[in-house]
Amino acid sequence: MPPEDRYAAPLHYEPGRLIWSLDEPVRVGSMLWVFTDPHRGYEFAYNRWYERDHYFAGCMVGANTLAGSRWVAPAAHKLARLPDPSPMPFDRVDGSYACLYFILDGHHDDWLDWATPAMHELYATDRGFQHRTHYNTGVYRARWRAYRDPDPVPLELALDHRYPGMVALFVEPTGAQGAVDEWFDASLPAWIAGSTVAGVSTWTPTPLLDAKPDFVPVDPTASERVLHVHFVEGDPLATWDHHRELVRQLEASGVARVALAAPFVQTVMGTDRYVGDLWP
Repeated sequence: MPPEDRYAAPLHYEPGRLIWSLDEPVRVGSMLWVFTDPHRGYEFAYNRWYERDHYFAGCMVGANTLAGSRWVAPAAHKLARLPDPSPMPFDRVDGSYACLYFILDGHHDDWLDWATPAMHELYATDRGFQHRTHYNTGVYRARWRAYRDPDPVPLELALDHRYPGMVALFVEPTGAQGAVDEWFDASLPAWIAGSTVAGVSTWTPTPLLDAKPDFVPVDPTASERVLHVHFVEGDPLATWDHHRELVRQLEASGVARVALAAPFVQTVMGTDRYVGDLWP
């Protein structure tokens, strides 16, 4: 297909069929997920350090980094998380900031080979931040994506589109992962239609390098979960019952359980908005 035709033609989404792959020259293949808290009393310093230094020096300057975004969970969003209690290896209300970074397809390994020593170098030159806790940090490979609209914002542009809200679902299969994919293939079109959720992407965890910094935790059960990221046109709390229903339906199916469903709003870069509202 000539380029002008490929870009002009809308992407047709057939109900009942998830969009597993796209033939595009620029394609996201991997994602870095970072989930942290500042230590109490260091909230403002952490926010400014992260977005004015580390966001760029730790990730965005790396070759083959397509895009990045920061998300925050104020107290009300933490208290809305499901389930209660959560089987994740941290408390249900831990973790205020989630960062997503997209990596160009085909460059997963060389991006990690750059990022790991780059992190060590930053800390060695006093450009780290000791007063924070990593609860859940991981690298993931893209699995599939699905959209609400026939001509959607593609996943590759989702972070730059600046959706107001995001929901992270950590989904644990009770059996084969294929059965979970089949359930979403059958159930997601009806759930997403007419909702504020514009797109869903799913991500399979892969190991961090052994040379990672010591403060980055290793979750021994991470390989048992697939991360679903929902991009929401609004504050997810305003329509949280819709996500509650998805969780209920999935767990009633018996094919999986949700280890964590967490709503976030987009940070406002260059400001301290939400920094004073983190703690329940």
